[in-house]
Amino acid sequence: MVQQMKNPPAYGVTSVDHALRLAVILQVEGPLTVSTAAERLGVARSTAHRLLSTLVYRDFAVQDDDRSYRAGPVLEVAATAHSGIGVIRAAALGPMRTLVDTLDETVNLSVRTGRTIRFIASVESTQTLRVGSREGMVLPAHQSTGGLVMLAALTDEQLIALYDAAPPTERVDLTKLRRELRAVRRSGVAINRERTERGLIAVGRAITNAQGETVAAVSVSMPRARYSPARVERITPALTTAAQNISAAL
Repeated sequence: MVQQMKNPPAYGVTSVDHALRLAVILQVEGPLTVSTAAERLGVARSTAHRLLSTLVYRDFAVQDDDRSYRAGPVLEVAATAHSGIGVIRAAALGPMRTLVDTLDETVNLSVRTGRTIRFIASVESTQTLRVGSREGMVLPAHQSTGGLVMLAALTDEQLIALYDAAPPTERVDLTKLRRELRAVRRSGVAINRERTERGLIAVGRAITNAQGETVAAVSVSMPRARYSPARVERITPALTTAAQNISAAL
């Protein structure tokens, strides 16, 4: 189902939002210190310490002997993925900020796990009307820009195996999906025209590692009001440069 474009709630509880963001960081990236947490959230060290202490109290986090914090038993953690995700994120943030400076649209970084993608970083536009941060969100891969980019890297056999194993509620029209993925392979970009959220348009490109394998996707997201095919043509070269720079850093 297509949803309305997500934006922060008008009366959101900041402390809750900060705690949830920290939980996501611990889950997808691994251990962090109080200083790192404060920097990521843009808060004082004392605030970050209180947030992390609360997560420890509720078993969302555990403090190690070196005083760093890691995900606790409440979170289902894929421990082997931490270092890889951290490396990708570190390599991407600089080019993502440059891309935002160039286009003044929000830029997202995502990775795929099975039939879903998770946003592991966002750099927001400075414009008043903008797409908000998607960091931490999880979406079906076949409905999202980054997901289409990463699914396009699979062979037909891998794609069929992936969705044949899906429960009935997650089945897709494979004929239609394969046709869409062929278009992504031809152009090198995926364009999401309000597939997941009404009012949101996104353009994405693949990020590859040293072996040429697709490991992530970087995408530019904009409100529908600023979308046009001509603008996508102007965005694509800058997006391509960002993706190449991230891939080179890996």
